Amino acid sequence: MVFTEKVGKLKMEIGKVIVGKDTEVELMAISLLFNGHILLESVPGTGKTMLAKSFATAIGGEFSRIQFTPDVLPSDVTGIQFFNPKIQEFELRPGPIMANLVLADEINRATPRTQSSLLEVMEERQVTIDGVTVPLEEPFMVIATQNPVESQQGTFSLPVAQMDRFFIKIKVGYPVYEDEKRIIKIHRGDTKMNTINKVFSTSEIVQLKATINDIHLSGDIEDYLLRIVRKTREHNSIELGVSPRGTLALMKASQGKAFLNGRTYVTPDDVKAVAPYVLGHRIFLSIEGSLTKTPETIITEILDSIPVPVEAGATG
Repeated sequence: MVFTEKVGKLKMEIGKVIVGKDTEVELMAISLLFNGHILLESVPGTGKTMLAKSFATAIGGEFSRIQFTPDVLPSDVTGIQFFNPKIQEFELRPGPIMANLVLADEINRATPRTQSSLLEVMEERQVTIDGVTVPLEEPFMVIATQNPVESQQGTFSLPVAQMDRFFIKIKVGYPVYEDEKRIIKIHRGDTKMNTINKVFSTSEIVQLKATINDIHLSGDIEDYLLRIVRKTREHNSIELGVSPRGTLALMKASQGKAFLNGRTYVTPDDVKAVAPYVLGHRIFLSIEGSLTKTPETIITEILDSIPVPVEAGATG
């Protein structure tokens, strides 16, 4: 399948500068099919920004970067209408958000007011500037990076509405021993750091998006998916469960996983593979629950507690 081959090339290209991130690249490629926004979280120095920039280079399209700090204003993100004295009229000056792929670096260092300037553009793929609404071109994706709030000073938690707009959240962990050894070799010059080549064109992405909806979702898989989501709304340790937007995100991500695996139908394993990345950031624990558990452990518990359909796949 073309998409599977392309993702393989994508891993190879990004692997020139980022080591051991195949799973992350697969998830980012799946998100790309649905214009899904990505949140990368980790402590500083683990390669979040480099991963996002490398991905942007490999998929082509117009790229922009916003370095979020407490003094960044909403107009610095979206753009402004300014008065041009030469023509005696107001003109639109687009902000960096108007690109195919936007890197929102250290997004949780911006104030809540500035963070909220992304709500419209992430959901509706348009931006309103002083009453003028400007649609964005396809494909459009925001890749945001953030440091864990609890371990860093000068950070602001993302609002619930914004967290729900991220298609997936990936925690970029420390590299394993062998990967870190390769990183050392690359940066001391033993291994050449090659230039990343473009793998996807914007037209190819649009064409792939047109075929992804053909991935079949049987009735059994639909029921399985819904049981997982609804369990998050009933769990004793969860104060706020997954929204209907999250339900649709889980369905799409499962289709994307099946598509990546070269199948025309979704299996329970597809759902289980993507559920932690799609649902973990969409649940908010109660005070009691947060003392002993994390969102990821609870999602794992829910997946383990729900019976998997015995026969599910191409028919249903």
